[in-house]
Amino acid sequence: MDLSSRLAVWQQLAESCGVSTVQQGLQQVWRLLLLCLICRLCFRLGGVSTVKHVVSVLAGMYGLFLFFELHMLWVLLLSVLCYLVLLLSRHSSSRGLFLSIVILIYLLIGELHLIDMVTWHKIRGSQMVVAMKVISLAFDLDRGTVGSLPSPAEFLGYVHFVGTVVFGPWISFSSYKNAIEGKKMSWLWLYSSSLSLLKSQTCLLVSTCIAPYLFPLLIPIHGSAFTQNNYFVGHLSEGTSMLAGAGFTEEKDNIRWDMSVVKPLSVELPRSMVLVVTSWNIPMSRWLKTYVFKNAMKLGTFPAIVVTYTASALLHGLSFHLGAVLLSLGFITYVEHVLRKKLASIFSACIMSRPCTSECSHQHKKEYWVMLLNLVFSLLTIFHLTYLGSMFDPGVDEQEVEEGYTAIHTIQRWSELNWASHWVVFTCWVFFRLIQ
Repeated sequence: MDLSSRLAVWQQLAESCGVSTVQQGLQQVWRLLLLCLICRLCFRLGGVSTVKHVVSVLAGMYGLFLFFELHMLWVLLLSVLCYLVLLLSRHSSSRGLFLSIVILIYLLIGELHLIDMVTWHKIRGSQMVVAMKVISLAFDLDRGTVGSLPSPAEFLGYVHFVGTVVFGPWISFSSYKNAIEGKKMSWLWLYSSSLSLLKSQTCLLVSTCIAPYLFPLLIPIHGSAFTQNNYFVGHLSEGTSMLAGAGFTEEKDNIRWDMSVVKPLSVELPRSMVLVVTSWNIPMSRWLKTYVFKNAMKLGTFPAIVVTYTASALLHGLSFHLGAVLLSLGFITYVEHVLRKKLASIFSACIMSRPCTSECSHQHKKEYWVMLLNLVFSLLTIFHLTYLGSMFDPGVDEQEVEEGYTAIHTIQRWSELNWASHWVVFTCWVFFRLIQ
């Protein structure tokens, strides 16, 4: 095929796929973006805080209705149930743990065909965001970070905040309260929101029009489109959050709109699996570390890691393949962390999972052999990601995608790959034990 023919093919692909993809993407989200902007204007106008909370509730509920129609009542039911539990246990000092158990039971009942699986999977993301918000609020109440139980309007305004209730991400209760204060609208706010929305549309284009054709030629294992879909949702949630007034940091009089949900370069060009996990969904990683890992540290580091990834798996639903992938990630990140930490101590080199600061005590920082070792671990991380990403190949059965992959699919896929990643992790663990 000559150059002119190739250009003609790419032009046809851009016209048939690119334009229609952008149009469909905008048709899906423009009303949600308008709701976020209306909320932002209402918060900026000032007035009684209760009115702002009511506006947040109504906008969030309408946003849920736009995407899930009457199925949004399941999300509302979870919110009301959680508030009732918090109200009844307001004198307890273990509200976080108790509410976590109640939410887990609710989600498990929903998974066990209380409604059809396809519908439940569609609303799972919003259910998970609500669950994370409520659990974090309960633990903050136990710790005294939040002084008293919010009013019903304040609580529902937080969990149904329109900027996060559909696509996420999790934000803390204090971030929501800062959002309704209505910070000054600026060009930086508009630029940051628009840039994130532009990034989301770019990822959608790559996922729909480029990844299915180009990536299989470069990497003959599926999963690239899955990562692009995650980047699309991540950047979209950044945009909706900032557009609605959340996602900023304030230093004196300087306000930076710097909401960050996903870092694609840290996933595609990884230094370590630890950074991949945190960069995949930054707010969720922060939530797991703050409200799960730290509370489970009394059990020891490795048990705390297992508890953390188990909690993540349960929040994502009763899916064998997701649970298997997440637990595998837990073992991989633990072994990688302890091995690189030990090697960094032996060689006094900057080869730990996270980049060292400029003040670190290691003698060897940027020597060629240090960079080579870091490159080896990066390639090993890409190998693990490719292996785990193969789990998200829908094949020809679209119904399987909607309802979740079966255990047989998981075992068969990894058997075809001879359980390669698991054997590599086991070998690394044995090597770590030998040099310990």
